[in-house]
Amino acid sequence: MTIAIDFGTSNTVVARWNPARQQPETLKLPGLSAISAQNPPLIPSLLYVENAAENKVILGQQVRDKGLDLSTDSRFFRNFKRGIGTPIQGFMPELEGKIITFEQVGQWFIEQIVGSIRSLPLSVDSLVFTVPVDSFEAYRNWLGKVSQSLQVEQVRMLDEPTAAALGYGLADRENLLVIDFGGGTLDLSLVRLDISANKKPLGFLLKWGDRSLAESSGQKAKVARVLAKAGQNLGGSDIDNWLVDYFVKTKGLVKSPITARLAERLKIQLSLLEGATEVYFDDENFEAYELELERAEFESILAEHQFFDNLDECMNQVLQQARRQGLEIADIDAVLLVGGTVQIPAVQRWVEQYFDKAKIKCDRPFEAIAQGALQLSQGIEVKDFLYHSYGIRYWNRRENCHSWHSLIKSGQSYPMSEPVELMLGASVENQPSIELIIGELGAETGGTEIYFDGDRLITKQLAGTTSVQPLNDKDGARSIAQLSPHGYPGSDRVKILFRVDEQRFLRITVEDLLTNQTLLEDKPVVQLS
Repeated sequence: MTIAIDFGTSNTVVARWNPARQQPETLKLPGLSAISAQNPPLIPSLLYVENAAENKVILGQQVRDKGLDLSTDSRFFRNFKRGIGTPIQGFMPELEGKIITFEQVGQWFIEQIVGSIRSLPLSVDSLVFTVPVDSFEAYRNWLGKVSQSLQVEQVRMLDEPTAAALGYGLADRENLLVIDFGGGTLDLSLVRLDISANKKPLGFLLKWGDRSLAESSGQKAKVARVLAKAGQNLGGSDIDNWLVDYFVKTKGLVKSPITARLAERLKIQLSLLEGATEVYFDDENFEAYELELERAEFESILAEHQFFDNLDECMNQVLQQARRQGLEIADIDAVLLVGGTVQIPAVQRWVEQYFDKAKIKCDRPFEAIAQGALQLSQGIEVKDFLYHSYGIRYWNRRENCHSWHSLIKSGQSYPMSEPVELMLGASVENQPSIELIIGELGAETGGTEIYFDGDRLITKQLAGTTSVQPLNDKDGARSIAQLSPHGYPGSDRVKILFRVDEQRFLRITVEDLLTNQTLLEDKPVVQLS
């Protein structure tokens, strides 16, 4: 049986393909899923560590039921997806003699969910995980390592916005814009659904195992082509933090998990009402909290934090990419809204500034991604392009610091038909080898800083920097060729050919120009995203 897991910053959705009904369905996991009359079964992305040495944890709705999310405790984790694969500035707790990382918390969370699925009982033969469009390679590598420990025959990853397009079932539409706005990230993806077998697709579906389900099904593959993408580390948890800061400033409240929970509840209420009130009595400290907020005031807080400016920036990026391919706004057939943050009326009005209301769909904000990912088991093959740019590090003599030279631009389809060529010479006398540090280059308009403010994990956008994730900057991985005889400055010594294969591996060929020997031939270096 194929299971799809949409691991979200605030909530996680698990879905399976029902063979009897021939349609996807969202699973309710006992103790983990929240019960709500308004929403489908959602698993709160919360985890509490009972005993780190014994890997004993509590997660999901059980954390809320036990009130473990309402106290300041280093054993409690929320929003931990945002910290996976990202350097964290601040204190990481040590529990039972073990330093707890967000990668470890995420692994516990995923493993417990898969174990709960098996206890239903359901067989788990194939897993499909959805990933944010703007995730760095470190996050994808982490998820790959976690998957290897799950004892599942086949595990694959799918871009969250593309999964949403499939989940809304609009296969009769050609160009779909997916706006995925959850608790931690904003992802926009322009997708073209194409069932023609004669059109050549663009490149990526990450998979484990010898073959994909689409290949083994014998069905003619349908192709979902991603035409344009943009993303930011911006989501509902940021809005919660802004509301807490507002009440700290105006009401003198103390930042705590309690005030964060109240802020989240106010935000949810204001999606339905013009005004909201939350009251909480702390029976431990005998303190009462009463918070009130009007929708107009709420939207002013969003504007003060450049919320809508950031949304416009992402939308403009996608539309510019689309125009380069000859597509205008009028050519977009439907706009699909997914994630809890899209339920905010101001967000929906913002979308309506760009698109006709009849084109906007918002009836499946939570389930579309997980259920769409299940389409991979029904003969859908997803093709994509590289989202980030990649380059090599060099010494910038003018600035007296290291800089990055871009080799492969974002938007590159693959497998690449023609390799990228680079000539290099020795930089010092009697140089024994050639070393390269390869990096994944993020947005050039700003970077991201992640740090702790008390017990809150804060993501801050930095202006004027380029975010870079080195991919092979460790001992034994930098050297790409040994020179015999040794090299000397003054002339080109090696020619390097870079290409990306079908599995997104960056491969290099190194030719020694002095000896006319091939030192490396089509060697895989790193896997790109």
